[in-house]
Amino acid sequence: MSTAVDLTTVRPWGIGRLAPYPTTIPRPHASVSVDPSTQLGVFLDHHGRVVEMGKHGTSSGTETSTSTSSDGQAGNDQGSDQDSNQD
Repeated sequence: MSTAVDLTTVRPWGIGRLAPYPTTIPRPHASVSVDPSTQLGVFLDHHGRVVEMGKHGTSSGTETSTSTSSDGQAGNDQGSDQDSNQD
């Protein structure tokens, strides 16, 4: 024998977080290619002229790992170091 179950519709929590997309801004380029010598993107307008798309930063980082023990094998005293540079 089956019984009827009262189902309540619940609004998903993520619905309140939705918002319309921001207004888009058309960019003045018609095509993008990669310069083989610099490996940078080159933006061209509809007439084939280069379009400056603004500057952006670059970053790099290094990480070193160390471990010490009296016999030269990996020991319990381990450490690491990180640094980063951003333009």
